Amino acid sequence: MNKEKRTEIFSRLQKANPAPTTELVYKNPFELLIAVILSAQATDVSVNKATSKLYPVANTPEAIFNLGEKGLIQYIKTIGLYNSKAKNIIKTCQILMEQHNNRVPEDRAALEALPGVGRKTANVILNTAFGHPTIAVDTHIFRVSNRTGIAPGKTVLDVEKKLLKFVPDHFKKDAHHWLILHGRYVCKARKPECHDCIIRDLCEYNKKTT
Repeated sequence: MNKEKRTEIFSRLQKANPAPTTELVYKNPFELLIAVILSAQATDVSVNKATSKLYPVANTPEAIFNLGEKGLIQYIKTIGLYNSKAKNIIKTCQILMEQHNNRVPEDRAALEALPGVGRKTANVILNTAFGHPTIAVDTHIFRVSNRTGIAPGKTVLDVEKKLLKFVPDHFKKDAHHWLILHGRYVCKARKPECHDCIIRDLCEYNKKTT
């Protein structure tokens, strides 16, 4: 895929959705961090349902830490892997309190040092909370990047590196959100809705649905 085609793809995505953002509900970087940790192998809808009950009660590192694992589990037990997530979140809150003055660090290394935070989560926080031009690659973005030909790669890191290389700079800040939403609602895993795709003529997928 050439530069002109990629530019047109993102131009169309931008025109259709000029101000994309995450579907996770949050009010500050800390709430986003907790929501993203909870979202691993879970839907945004399920996370929002849980945090809508949790955040009115506890939405700071100290408040959630004071709940303890058992207390936190009462709010997140509808989400998959809630035991390990609760453990990681409590440890993360402790580190934020002890090392970062209760603030979410705007630094990749510091973010990835937090329990439950990997490269993808760090990218989401840097991009969505702090406006960095990073691109977090989840299953949707991995699929869309490979299927369309925008940034094919065998691993998540391969795709991330190619997206950072090939996506025009002025689109990078919002590229993560455009691609994830496109994968979630149009370029679906089992049956992509190619008939309703605004980039159908630019996509290099050779098994387009009718």
